[in-house]
Amino acid sequence: MGSTISSLFGAGVGEEPEPSADSRVTAFHSSDRWQLHFDASKKLNKLMVVDFTATWCGPCKFMAPAFDAMSAKYTDVDFVKVDVDELADVAREFAVQAMPSFVLLKQGKEVDRVVGAKKDELEKKICKHREVPKFAA
Repeated sequence: MGSTISSLFGAGVGEEPEPSADSRVTAFHSSDRWQLHFDASKKLNKLMVVDFTATWCGPCKFMAPAFDAMSAKYTDVDFVKVDVDELADVAREFAVQAMPSFVLLKQGKEVDRVVGAKKDELEKKICKHREVPKFAA
């Protein structure tokens, strides 16, 4: 979805949200770009998982491959990465006090949160909140 939003609104130099290599995670480096994406997500009943991270954070580096793998596994979920040092205003808005913090949002509202490098807990909460199509038996 991040790529879709970017293609709709264009991007300035250095402001393009970047998907991480071999994953569906969109990293935001601009508060304005984040706000456009966040506002657009409020109109959808799609789970968004925001990874609040920092380049210097060891547990964040430990969680990065798992977060990338979950993005590939759960293609119906929007996976986003926000560096707390780059977008401190966004981290404050979500009251992030430790890294990594994973905030699960639906239609702009927080539905759950995982603080710390807890892969299993994060995956369980993603499964709990994602929209799964129901097929007739």
